[in-house]
Amino acid sequence: MNARTATSPGGQALSVWRDPARWTKAADIFAVLIAFSLPWSTSLVGIFAVIWLLALAPTLDLRLFLQSLKRPISALPIALFLLALVGTLWSDAPWDVRRYALSPATKLLVLPLLFYHFERSARGMWVLVAFLVSCALLMVMSWLVLMYPSLTLKPEGADRGIFVKNYIDQSQEFALCAVILAYPVITLLRDKKVWQALLLIALAASFIANMTFVIVSRTAIVTMPVMIAVFALMHLKWRINVILFLTTIVLGGLAWIASPQLQATTDRFARDYRLYKERNEPTSLGLRLVFWEKSLRFFAEAPIIGHGTGSTRRLFEAAATGPAGLAQGQVIGNPHNQTLNVAVQWGSVGVVLLYAMWLVHLLLFRGEGLVAWIGLMVVLQNFFSSLFNSHLFDFHEGWMYVLGVGVAGGMILRAKNTEGGYCKGGSAMPASTG
Repeated sequence: MNARTATSPGGQALSVWRDPARWTKAADIFAVLIAFSLPWSTSLVGIFAVIWLLALAPTLDLRLFLQSLKRPISALPIALFLLALVGTLWSDAPWDVRRYALSPATKLLVLPLLFYHFERSARGMWVLVAFLVSCALLMVMSWLVLMYPSLTLKPEGADRGIFVKNYIDQSQEFALCAVILAYPVITLLRDKKVWQALLLIALAASFIANMTFVIVSRTAIVTMPVMIAVFALMHLKWRINVILFLTTIVLGGLAWIASPQLQATTDRFARDYRLYKERNEPTSLGLRLVFWEKSLRFFAEAPIIGHGTGSTRRLFEAAATGPAGLAQGQVIGNPHNQTLNVAVQWGSVGVVLLYAMWLVHLLLFRGEGLVAWIGLMVVLQNFFSSLFNSHLFDFHEGWMYVLGVGVAGGMILRAKNTEGGYCKGGSAMPASTG
């Protein structure tokens, strides 16, 4: 037998085990599974994320990976996590509370790994499409639950049209998908691909119709117009912008008239504020005003490095006045504002790191193309929705940010490196097109 062609079964198995291309493809598949499971399950996201890390490990070139960590897009998320970690040292909260408060920042450590991986893999679009398809299926399920409430997996008395998770998470997903689809629609129409454009228009309209007639969060009502305005300013001529603005007002008015659910959602703004001011009742809007006012006072007490990781609940307990059933007596561990959440625990240092991270990620997507548009919308949605919630640290919205920015950012880096013909660090980019 020719010695050069003879290969033992054990040698073949070892060769397959050491093949980086196979591990890269496996990591891509599990990234797709993370994206697909995100609208449906928190447990599956955690499981697939751990498996993704295990599949990614054999593909890492340690020297190049460490070099990639020097980029601000990777260094700032790590710095924010490290601040949260060090912040446990000066907090006076119990250690189990400090560890619990640290965990939301841990997902930021996945960002540098996603940048690194999808800078080298050509399958990033698989992940983004998987999320869109999953949201579309969830939207269909939402309509079914509206018609057949017994199908829901939520306990009795849950919000209408919600199969899993909650209406805030669902609204964030549907709003992001609807706005992102605007870019390929315009591109297809410019290329005279009318039928493909109509298909995407129908999908985007379905997301919007669900938010209009089934259920929508007030955060989505506020943030979605901002995202649409950014799209109009970036991609449409001023005459079309005027027409779009007037059309949006007309359609929005008609939708409000036709949808009792949308009327009730918008009416709650005024009702919540009135009940809070007149009766001190703990309405959603009233509580946020209380949380923000108290958080600003806490920040003023420790403006540089804050009160430490996990300190928020103890501070609210000390500041609670009156019965727990009234707004001033509420005790929480989250002020429902990302900036204040960071400021109370880690002071001005944390706020600077937070906004620097948002800024460098925003600048990463300042170019043209669908991928840049996706990344830009993910950052903008997280930033504006974080004015009313701590969405970067919330599980669902935080993973939407990490996955969207990490995958799209890696694809942007890959495109830049392909144009230059090399990877950062001077080595050739490995092809992984599958």
